[in-house]
Order: sequence, then structure tokens, then C-alpha cells
Amino acid sequence: MTAAAPPDPRTLGPDFTAGDIAEASIRPLTLAEFIGQQAVRENLAIFIAGARSRGEALDHVLFHGPPGLGKTTLAQIVARELGVGFRATSGPVIVRAGDLAALLTNLQPRDVLFIDEIHRLSPAVEEILYPAMEDFQLDLIIGEGPAARSIRIDLPPFTLVGATTRSGLITRPLRERFGIPLRLDFYTPAELELIVSRAAAVLGQAMTADGAAEIARRARGTPRVAGRLLRRVRDIAAFHQAATVDAGVADAALTRLDVDKNGLDAMDRRYLGCIAGNYSGGPVGVETLAAALSEQRDVLEEVIEPYLLQQGLLQRTPRGRMLTVPGFRYLGLTPPSPPAARQPDLLDRLAAEPDDGDRREDIDQDDDDANTVRRRPHHG
Repeated sequence: MTAAAPPDPRTLGPDFTAGDIAEASIRPLTLAEFIGQQAVRENLAIFIAGARSRGEALDHVLFHGPPGLGKTTLAQIVARELGVGFRATSGPVIVRAGDLAALLTNLQPRDVLFIDEIHRLSPAVEEILYPAMEDFQLDLIIGEGPAARSIRIDLPPFTLVGATTRSGLITRPLRERFGIPLRLDFYTPAELELIVSRAAAVLGQAMTADGAAEIARRARGTPRVAGRLLRRVRDIAAFHQAATVDAGVADAALTRLDVDKNGLDAMDRRYLGCIAGNYSGGPVGVETLAAALSEQRDVLEEVIEPYLLQQGLLQRTPRGRMLTVPGFRYLGLTPPSPPAARQPDLLDRLAAEPDDGDRREDIDQDDDDANTVRRRPHHG
């Protein structure tokens, strides 16, 4: 009888282990591991604990805020903390009502359905989503013409988690159906330093505290940017055979990547330089800037300008974009002096003089005074 072959060490088992996590993923897996957004984490922990104690589905959650702050990560953590399934999709992907119906009918009780960029849902899909969120029912029209009929499908209780970078574009009926709206804000350098240190440990990269602080200071308050910079710093450090990333190694690597001390990259400096050099600091319209820089208007408004506005280097006015005094100083330029007070001209003098009626009254009064003097009797 032939001896049994030894088990293949490459065989995958059904149990989840830490080794199953890909190196590229540095996302935290629990609320305890998530760094920053303290108020959001505390509120989510309370709401999740309440839903689990009652055995109910968590109320629908809406995460909104700038990109790269952890909306998708928090949605995955919510499903993991609830101990339920997680299904993810995106607003532009759901084109027809049937696409949404296929997603909803495949959900298990208390599952989490995550829709990224939910503000890009079409109006027809939104109308199907309203009764599903409120009553857990799906209304569909089957057939066309006289043979068309409406059917209603009961859905299991589920949790819809929406994420958007532009909450102002979400329609009011959809926004009001989210019972837990949560806003994510930019991270502080201290929080980003902890995030970079944790990510370096996950990636197996030795890093000092000052090296993590150097990367965090240039990460624009965004964990996604911090993770991207960390990977590039690791590559450059490996190329130069630097075993540990300290402040000097991080500074040299980030300088090579054209990321300066303030976190601005080459495109940011080109944007500011265009306003200062071509348009004397502004005001200039965004369409003109997009044409001058050969970029899309959306790229300027959603990628470049938010951080410049946050740092106080740029201002938006009704007449267009303008550099601030710190913006000129960042470029090494002298801020323009405020406009001098305008000298009064002929129109100002005419406006200050009395009108013809006032002058006529003055003349009449002078004539009356003169006549009075002439009529005064003389005593000899």
C-alpha cells in the first residue's frame, strides 16, 4: 500500500490568519486599531454595541469628507465589528434598477452593503433605494407596455453604508434616510505619525520616530497620502541600502519625490506659480487656469485647491482665484502692497460742492443782506 503523500504546504485552509493579509494592505481591522477620528470611532462603537445587543441591523450610516481619510476602511470595520457579511460597490457602477435589485436580494440578514461615491447614483436607482432603506422592500416593474406589472419583494434587514466626498450633491431625500451621518476631518501630524509608524511595522520597514514624523508632516493630513509616501520612501531607502528610515533618509527621499516641507508637490507649486507669474497673483478664473495648466477643472477644484486653501496659500473670490500673502511668501515673492487711497478728482469735488439750488439760496441770502445794509438809515 502506497504511503499517503505529505500535505501540500501551499494548500489554503478555511481559517483566517494574519498571513492571509496581503502586504499591500495596511488598513486597520478593528476600531481599536483605527487611529484618529476619535469622535467618529466612539460614536460608532456605541451604535454597534447597541445593535449587537438587540440583535438588529445597524441603522444606515453615511461617511462624508475629503478623499483618503478612511471611509472605506471604516465601512469594512463596521461589518467586521458587527460580525456580518460585507458587500461593496460604487455609485457609477449601478446603472439600472436591476443592478441594485441583484445586490439587495443577495444580502443576508444584517449584512452591510457599502456604496462608495453614493452621490453619483442615478435618480431612477435612488427611487428604488428609498423603500429598501425605510421598509426593507423592493418595488420593481416587470415587463413593458400593457403587460407590465409591479411586484414587491421583501428584503432582509440590512445596513447601507454610503461614502461620498461631495455631500452637497446628495439629494435631500436620500441624505435624510441615513440615521447615522458622520463627517471625517483631516488628521493631525501626531495622528499621522502613529499611522506611519504602524504601517511601517506592517510592511516590515525599520523606522525611527523622527523619520515617521518627517513623512507625517508632508502627508497633507491624509492617511492615504502618508501610506503612498511611506512605500516610495521604502523603495528609495532600499535602493540606497539604508536599513532604517530616519529623518535624513525620509527628507532625501521626499525631496527626490518633489514633496517639500509643507507637503506641496510639483503640481501645487506650478499652480501657485502660474497665478503669481502670469496673472500677478489674481484674480483669475478657474477655467483660465485649467487651460493654462492643461488640466481638467475638476482636478484643480478637487485635487489641488483643497490643500492650498487649507494652508491659507490660496483664496477663492467671486472674481476668481487669488494668492494670499502667505502664498506670495511661499514662492519667495514680495506680496503686492495694498492699493493706495485714491486722490480726489473733479467729480469728487463736484459731489462735495452744494448743488445749484443750495447756491441759489446762498446768493439770494447775500442779496437780502446787502439790501438790508443799503436801507439802514444813517445818523449824522
